[in-house]
Amino acid sequence: MQRNQIILIASALVLLVLILTIGKEVNPNKKVTVPTAAKEEKHDHSELSFSQILNKAKENISATQNQKLSLIENLAGKPGDAQIHSLHQLAKFWRDSAKIFEPYAFYNAQIAKLENSEKSLTFAAQQIIDNMLVNSNPSIQHWMAGEAEVLLNKILSINPKNDSATIALGACYMLGGLHNDQPMQFILPVREIANKNPDNLYAQQILGLGGRKSGQYEKAIERFLIIAKAEPTNINATINLAECYELSNKKKEAVEWYNKTKSLVKDQAIKKEIEKRVIALQ
Repeated sequence: MQRNQIILIASALVLLVLILTIGKEVNPNKKVTVPTAAKEEKHDHSELSFSQILNKAKENISATQNQKLSLIENLAGKPGDAQIHSLHQLAKFWRDSAKIFEPYAFYNAQIAKLENSEKSLTFAAQQIIDNMLVNSNPSIQHWMAGEAEVLLNKILSINPKNDSATIALGACYMLGGLHNDQPMQFILPVREIANKNPDNLYAQQILGLGGRKSGQYEKAIERFLIIAKAEPTNINATINLAECYELSNKKKEAVEWYNKTKSLVKDQAIKKEIEKRVIALQ
């Protein structure tokens, strides 16, 4: 995963932070259900299947759209070029016509698996991870993490030295709730990358978010301070620092970072919410 894709993750994490800390409902995704036309792979996220996601998604589109979708789905089971073409049509339908992310992501992932190139797999995985990080539904997050896990493992089988894929895989486990019975197995590779290269802000960011989610606020603060020092205008880092300090009952430091965040954001509504939080802490 290249620099431009890491930037996409950073922007997605900003949205996540605003959802969690300021209470704004940013980028609310419709909940989706997945088509039966493409073969599903078995994942760890048995709590929610693609079929369930697809069925739910179909409830949110019109009768005309459902008729159009049925015509496309009837072609999706055919092998060869016809299958790839129909998968592209299904992905396009859910992205452009229905505007529901989850089915689009599923079909885009199927296309990437058939193409099996590092580039296509990376693109599909990155989109899923970006949305996983801003989705507030744990079941959907878990499903997305499982879908991304398959793609990321394929990337690493092609290029075992792809650090960004390793970090993204760690994000699936830390933030998507995969394999909770053996967390360190998947956190350690990300930590090793960060320790070897402290300037890898993607690794620092994922470790920071993982620390915050697990309640290890001091460790999270260490990670976010590294990011804030390298990128003083990184809102994701400043708002997370404010939150982690507040959750650690360090009100003075929390106020400092909330004010820093307020100086960086342009949205007046968000500024007012931050001001309320500062007043409550003083």
